[in-house]
Amino acid sequence: MLGVQIRISWPTGQLTATIDETPTSKALMGVLPFTATARTWGEEVYFETPVSPAPEPDARQVVEPGTGAFWTDGDALALPYGPTPISRDGECRLASPCNVLGRIDGDPRRLASVRDGDPVRVEHVATDRA
Repeated sequence: MLGVQIRISWPTGQLTATIDETPTSKALMGVLPFTATARTWGEEVYFETPVSPAPEPDARQVVEPGTGAFWTDGDALALPYGPTPISRDGECRLASPCNVLGRIDGDPRRLASVRDGDPVRVEHVATDRA
């Protein structure tokens, strides 16, 4: 499963993310596609998912912009693209330690066009198979 891509789309845009193989990502991939309601928190977009994984040993609270993370306290994907209300010195500080899933492909600031309450769809990216 290493390097699987997902597409995240909302009314004014979309992006892809490359997901690494972790217990959380396996659970998440098993429920795709799904639609959720976006929430924003500073320069982070998050939304609930149909899975409830446990925190992983390498869960982190401070991540790089564009990290795909899973907030286990809220059963939500967390996609930071800049500082949150609890950040220090411009870092991406999540609400609590999150399981790291992978990275957004390209510029994570595209998430700035997501509005609180937007519908968000998460799905596999189709791959060509010969």
